[in-house]
Amino acid sequence: MNTTEQKNLHACIEACEEAIHASQACAAADIREGNGHCALVNLDCADICTATMNALARGSEHHGDFCRLCAHICRTCAAACAMHAKEHAHCALCQQACEKCAMECDKHAKESDI
Repeated sequence: MNTTEQKNLHACIEACEEAIHASQACAAADIREGNGHCALVNLDCADICTATMNALARGSEHHGDFCRLCAHICRTCAAACAMHAKEHAHCALCQQACEKCAMECDKHAKESDI
């Protein structure tokens, strides 16, 4: 793996980690506020981002499959949060983190090995 590939891989891992934290925080805030706007999709997003980050870190030959699903779920989460981003800072932060993660995952979605 060359230096550019390592940087791209590291950027995707970091984006996944940011999306994990943002989506968990958004879910927790929604639950505490009693509105549950995005909580379920946030938790799905955190789970797939965690799995994707782990697959990337261990060099799984299936990382492209994980990235493809992660990008899809992150976009779904970002769209859900966008509906509430003006009223809730946690939704705005989650939307931003998930959009970034989807963009980074797209770079690896067609790869079959690292």
